[in-house]
Amino acid sequence: MGSFLHDIETLESVISVELRPPRAELGSSEGIDAWIDLYHAVRSLARQDVRVMLTDSAVGAQEENNLRHLVANLGESVPRARVIPFLTAKHSMEYCLAYADQAVEHGFPSLVVLGGDKHVGRPRIVEHAWQLRQAIRARHPELELGGWANPVADPAGQMRFLLDPSFTADFYLTQIVSHHQAAQVEAFLAEGRRHGLALAGVFGVFYYRSANEKTLRMLSQFLPVPVEELLLEFAEGATPLDICARTIRTLRALGCRHFYLSNLPLKGTAAVLKQILERAAA
Repeated sequence: MGSFLHDIETLESVISVELRPPRAELGSSEGIDAWIDLYHAVRSLARQDVRVMLTDSAVGAQEENNLRHLVANLGESVPRARVIPFLTAKHSMEYCLAYADQAVEHGFPSLVVLGGDKHVGRPRIVEHAWQLRQAIRARHPELELGGWANPVADPAGQMRFLLDPSFTADFYLTQIVSHHQAAQVEAFLAEGRRHGLALAGVFGVFYYRSANEKTLRMLSQFLPVPVEELLLEFAEGATPLDICARTIRTLRALGCRHFYLSNLPLKGTAAVLKQILERAAA
């Protein structure tokens, strides 16, 4: 079983699912139930050879320490190489370095290090995520580090970030993208080819669960959500499964090989993923 970096550099396609740990402020019984659902999801996905990414302070909400709970409750039932934790810079430096220590101590080979949303939640401890990655790399040179890119932003600017030696990452994840943003993704990929970008990328795909306009507009505060286009698709009869599968098919046609799916339900996660991938292959 290879590490995440090994797999995305050598396998034809790698599928990952991004899961959000329970919020820190949940009551004890509610929090326990949420963690149980998370454990079931992680186990079921790992059995299907799906990598699991665990967020940290998603959309500004403080979440429980995902490593501590996973190690205590999953034991050895899930290979560490199948779990890729996230760490944002929205903690103290002491916490961030201790978190990296825990990842190495407990056998997690990969860690995605992000800045975190500047507009909500705690402030960042450093201005840019690469500064935190550098501190972690100096402490743990063996740890595979993931960075971040945004395919719907200026492609030249994104390449400057990714190609800068200070970026300090072995692979990158992208912001959520949609099949409605195919032109921007294509421009991003073309810019990468033009500059000989060697880093492997993992593209984010969102599972939009409903056509609730209020929810979509709220999400657009954090993600580049094509609200009007999605509302039209839903109105024409498309299901959440259809829309997610369309994005994967479109990205594959552009040459993207690796994906992480975000916002899947915690209950029945593996079953929903299976249906999406079946439709994406149709």
